[in-house]
Amino acid sequence: MSESGKLALFIDGANLYSTARALGFDIDFKKLLAVFAERGRLLRAFYYTPMFEDQEGSSTRPLIDWLSYNGHDVRTRSVRDFADQNGRRKARSSLSIELAVNAFEIVPHVDEMVLFTGDGDFRPLVEAVPRHGIRVTIVSTIAVQPPLIGEDLRRQADAFIELADLRPKIARDERPRPRGVDA
Repeated sequence: MSESGKLALFIDGANLYSTARALGFDIDFKKLLAVFAERGRLLRAFYYTPMFEDQEGSSTRPLIDWLSYNGHDVRTRSVRDFADQNGRRKARSSLSIELAVNAFEIVPHVDEMVLFTGDGDFRPLVEAVPRHGIRVTIVSTIAVQPPLIGEDLRRQADAFIELADLRPKIARDERPRPRGVDA
């Protein structure tokens, strides 16, 4: 672990949300920042999430606003949704590319990159960044079946943090929240 180095967080919002839900808890993003600030000098915390055109007034908006005002650099993309062949709602966005570009832009300024995702599409990024002397840590889970991270992505990283192990430190309190407050 990089106890005194500079680090940046890259959060694949949809992936982290799905992973935390599969583990049965909600993330307290203020606690998450505090946990990683203890690892070193936290320079940036990026949060990437697609926004459906009809979500502007949805329950996602308060979370995005809260993150923006509380230390996260939030990146959203308006996407159009479509139905797959089974009638399920799906979306495509270029946020993976934006995340990768942002990661390479910050490489000269950090010692460690922490990537919250299990998406195997990030394997080339996780393979390339260490060639620039940057340590890559992945946060996801293998505690559910099937695991929510591909084995090749997990093995490519310098370190892997099991999200279930972070639960005691980053889980949102179970007390009732006022309506519309997700963070």
